[in-house]
Formats: sequence, structure tokens, C-alpha cells
Amino acid sequence: MNLAFETQQLGNDTFRLHADFPLPGLGVLPVNSFLIRGAEPVLIDTGLAGQRESFLGALGSLIDPAELRWIWMTHMDADHVGNLETILKSAPNARVVTTYLGMGKAGLLGLPLDRCYLLNPGQTLRAGDRELLAVKPPVFDAPETTGLFDRSSESLFSSDSFGAVLQDSAESALEVASGDLRDGMHLWASVDAPWLNVVEKTRFQATIRALRELKPQQLLSSRRPRVMSVTRSSPTLRLLPARRDLKGRTKPLWSR
Repeated sequence: MNLAFETQQLGNDTFRLHADFPLPGLGVLPVNSFLIRGAEPVLIDTGLAGQRESFLGALGSLIDPAELRWIWMTHMDADHVGNLETILKSAPNARVVTTYLGMGKAGLLGLPLDRCYLLNPGQTLRAGDRELLAVKPPVFDAPETTGLFDRSSESLFSSDSFGAVLQDSAESALEVASGDLRDGMHLWASVDAPWLNVVEKTRFQATIRALRELKPQQLLSSRRPRVMSVTRSSPTLRLLPARRDLKGRTKPLWSR
């Protein structure tokens, strides 16, 4: 288990800043932010306030924060917005990418609203040498949640969607046994999005299909190790959370 933030290179210009948050009796939950180090560098989420020194040190090892031009907030929960105020002071030219609701929450947190750049799912942010498509992840715990698809690297950043509680740290989902990963996803979704119990199957699968049609070459979640290639990510993108019946059998949440 690693409580301090470390870095992992995921491509020529894409990096993961990751730590593991202990869940006593259950395992560990990955806590990931991401950096796209392009012509206009983009930081995706800002880590945990409780690990500020570690997060800022990891970020500083990859880039001078003053070079950041965009800070993409997938949503305004504390575990994503933890170091935003500090980073904004070090990145005077950076804009905060969020939705109208996200901006409202930023205002409640006392963050400078004049630094916000409003973007809705389906719209595209031109960040220098790349286009970032805003997408709506199928599973979320905050209504303003907005992921993104980087057309240059064909990377899908899904916020908390497809997260999993793990037994040990891992840099790739391939390092985790498929059964353990499935159970970890079910556990995480049951905690993070209990509303999935009442979701109609066909409508939910339509949200998954929209992401699969992007043909991502890697899936990057705030709450799990990376998933590589369309072939590898397709089973994940089809997987629904599950619950246990009275006999201990696993059933999809949409099976009612």
C-alpha cells in the first residue's frame, strides 16, 4: 500500500499521479489524477488535501505548475478538488474546466469563479496541439461529473466510473485477477453509485455503447489502474455492478 503519491508514464505525454487510500477490512482504493503534458498542459483533478505535500511533489517532478494552462475538474468532490486552490496560486494562467453546476460548487468552496471555463458533455476543448472531448461517464456520484476523451492519445478519462476496490496496489488492471477486479468493481459501484439498483438495463447500456464507439486505446479511471486497448477495455465497458441475493449469488443490479 502506498499512501504517498507516485507518478507513472502512460504514453509519450500522459502521466498518472497515484496513491492508495486504505479501506480497513476491504482493501485499498486507488486515487488517481492525470497530467497531459502537451502544448497547453492539462491537469485532470488535483488529489487529496491530506496528502498535499506528496501530491505537489509528484506534480512538480513532471511539470512546473506555472506551465499548466488547464485544470480539468471531473467533479467537485473533496477527493478531486483537494489541492485546487493551492495549484491555482502556482498556475496563474490556468483555467478550471467544469460545468455550470461545477462552477456553482466552486463558488461555495470560495474558489475564484473568474478562473472557470464552462464546458458541457459533447463539447470540445482545444488545448494547443489536441482536442479533448467532454463525455458523461455512465456511473457517477456527483451530477456535474464530466470525463474526457483525448483524441490524440485515444485515452478515455472516466472519473470515478469503472473504479474498483483492490487488495493491493497495481499499475495495470492486467496485474489484478479478473475475478478480483470484477468483485472490486461491484463493491466500489455499490458504494459510489447505489442508484444503479433502479437503472433500466437498455438505457444504461446505451451510455456504455457511446463510450465504446470512441474506441479508446486506454481507459483511465480515477479509481483503478489503467486498462489497455479496446480489446482489453471492452469487457470492462460492458460490466455492470452487481449485488448479492439471499443465497450469496451475484446478480446484476438491473436484474429486478
